[in-house]
Amino acid sequence: MRNIVTVDAPSNLGLRPPAPGTVPGCYKLAGALRENRIVQRLGARDGGVVVPPRYDRGDWQEGDGVFNAAALATYTRALADRIERHVRAGDFPLVLGGDCSIQLGASLALRRIGRYGLAAVDASPDFRHPGNSDRVGAAGGEELALATGRGQDDLTDLEGRRPYLRDEDVRLLGIRDAFHGDPELVELRALKVPTVTVSELRAGGPAEIGAATVAGLGTPALDGFWVHLDADVLDPSVMPAVDSPDPDGLLPDELTELLRPLVRSERCAGLNITIYDPDLDPEGAAGALLTDLVVAAFAAA
Repeated sequence: MRNIVTVDAPSNLGLRPPAPGTVPGCYKLAGALRENRIVQRLGARDGGVVVPPRYDRGDWQEGDGVFNAAALATYTRALADRIERHVRAGDFPLVLGGDCSIQLGASLALRRIGRYGLAAVDASPDFRHPGNSDRVGAAGGEELALATGRGQDDLTDLEGRRPYLRDEDVRLLGIRDAFHGDPELVELRALKVPTVTVSELRAGGPAEIGAATVAGLGTPALDGFWVHLDADVLDPSVMPAVDSPDPDGLLPDELTELLRPLVRSERCAGLNITIYDPDLDPEGAAGALLTDLVVAAFAAA
């Protein structure tokens, strides 16, 4: 295995406030996983923190596009600088988020280097854009659309590099079965983006689906792939500390079996972890579990 370098990306810029006058608590994710000794347990190097701008939606209103857009653009470039440096050095960046919008930093970094794919392990497609929704605003639910070039120019075309990801280079794993008829998922399937729901993953076997994903992203056209992990892919019985705890998600062993072939592949450029909110986990049990699962995924089977 390459040297794992942990980089904190404590940005909550892409989520709506959980209540008036508050901010999303997922910016505390990195601190919680560090408290569970993720750096030491993985034998990782500490790559420091990419500090985000302040969360401030100002006078934003529905219909104004993505909120915090200027701050998101600034942060995406800064995070991309850090990730690019580590990937070019031959390291494996483990990025501790943050909400899902941090994935844009990884996508931009890898777009600077070459052509990379994405394996997104997530309960939802995060493919909301003006072409399929009138609720555009929170980049944390729109990062896949933005990364594939759909949406406003100030986020989709940074450095003139749109799209950061090609549609054919994306794989979605662990989508809730309840989203089968969702417009985002319907559109993705029409675009022939491979998607695997929870029931499909169980039928095929998590380890087998993970290995098949690695093989599918092993085309010579790609220089490698990135893994995006949203904690809400887990069932809320074990991971209630997320902003959208939808039922019928993956169980812990299933997630570990799925992740292991992905993150242990030599073609995997790095991993980010998102959405776990310590504010919703006062006893810390969900954070401890998430840390255990990530550590187990990197261990040999």
